[in-house]
Amino acid sequence: MSGATSTELSRTLAGSDVADAMTNGVIRCSPDTPLRMVARIMAERRIHAVYVFDYGDEDDETVELWGLVSDLDVVAAAVDYLEARTAGESAVTPLVVVHSDDALEHAAALMAENDASHLAVLDPATDRPVGVLSTLDIARVVAVGA
Repeated sequence: MSGATSTELSRTLAGSDVADAMTNGVIRCSPDTPLRMVARIMAERRIHAVYVFDYGDEDDETVELWGLVSDLDVVAAAVDYLEARTAGESAVTPLVVVHSDDALEHAAALMAENDASHLAVLDPATDRPVGVLSTLDIARVVAVGA
């Protein structure tokens, strides 16, 4: 779709929901996880992003979705200070989120507006994370619709 107009792209994404393109599942770590360990998780699982959850106090059972570390965040840190960084220091916050039943066109617009390569996907009924939507996921939809 070289040189595709926004109308052509919109037509390609029309009728698709985030759930149609997203990667299901939640791979996570805590904010104090060393960034090298986050990179290891990405490499072993062959993924491009890891959620960062804040587990709060020991007595608190509430788990809060805090941020997202992408492979690009790891690469940026690897230049100078990978050993000194943690997931919490490198995570993108606040998160840009969508619901699994949102239109894929809306998600693509959010990515463009926020310069985000990954969106946290939440369950519309519970607002709990259920997966990740990446630019690659949207590219797959565009490729099939081309």
